Amino acid sequence: MKKRSLSGIKSTGTPHLGNYLGMIRPAIDLQDDFDSFYFVAEYHALTSERDPAAMRASTHMIAANFLAFGLDPARAAFFRQSDVPEVTELAWLLSCVTHMGLLERAHGYKAAKDQGKEKEINHGVFSYPVLMAADILIYDSDVVPIGRDQIQHLEMTRDIAVKLNLAFGENLVKLPEALVREEVAVVPGTDGRKMSKSYNNTISLREDEDSVAKKIRTMPTDPARVRRTDPGTPSICPVWQFHLVYSEEGRKEWVRQGCTSAGIGCLECKQPVIDAVLEEQKPMRERAQMYMDDPTLVRNIISDGCEKARELASETMRDVREAMGLNYG
Repeated sequence: MKKRSLSGIKSTGTPHLGNYLGMIRPAIDLQDDFDSFYFVAEYHALTSERDPAAMRASTHMIAANFLAFGLDPARAAFFRQSDVPEVTELAWLLSCVTHMGLLERAHGYKAAKDQGKEKEINHGVFSYPVLMAADILIYDSDVVPIGRDQIQHLEMTRDIAVKLNLAFGENLVKLPEALVREEVAVVPGTDGRKMSKSYNNTISLREDEDSVAKKIRTMPTDPARVRRTDPGTPSICPVWQFHLVYSEEGRKEWVRQGCTSAGIGCLECKQPVIDAVLEEQKPMRERAQMYMDDPTLVRNIISDGCEKARELASETMRDVREAMGLNYG
């Protein structure tokens, strides 16, 4: 029997290159060897989204993009988080074995506090890790492809699972493993920091070619390369991270030698990355538009995926309810 993988993405806006390289592409690659489940995480988006029309549009757009990127509904299940009500029930049950101290250590909550937003934090933000744990555990997931910045959430999921198992049954829920591809563990944005909408440094997957090229062309590089003749260090250059993903060994060696000897300039180094990103994105944009123009097809795919997801979720909840004494009568 195949192991199971689970991947989810919030329905907030258009996915960017960091989402794609860090989670979406690795996750879709798993459908060849894993029993794969993918979902649009609308409940997580509700911690900040207040526009119903934007929520619906974003959900459709993300679904269209996942299908355009290569998700095969014949081999994998794609569904909406909100179509599986069992997940919110499990989230409540998990919250009853989750200590406040664990949630107070979550990066998202701590960041909001550090920014002076403590009085604006809603319960959804605070309990985000519990709902994420429910998302993962309810489908009996073996692996979860994530970026390095999401490792804490997976570790918290394991902690919560251990608490539940200790309280109600040694093997009640499975402890999932993180699957991190080191070459895309942290995808740099246009300012050199992690690519993130909150930093306004993203490359959208639906941007036109000129915009994509301009953003990569103006990315910062090794700060030691002030002049064209200054040698550099690839490992500290944000653009090098893209070569790790897109370039063959011969190209990587060309960059290493050229950068460290000042044999090539930064613009020369960036051009192969620009070419590779545009070559990959063009057919995906075309396929995405096909799905964007056919919402009925997308809804049918989501409906089929929901049936598979609810079947698994129902099995998990049957076992959890029995173990916790909720099957009286």
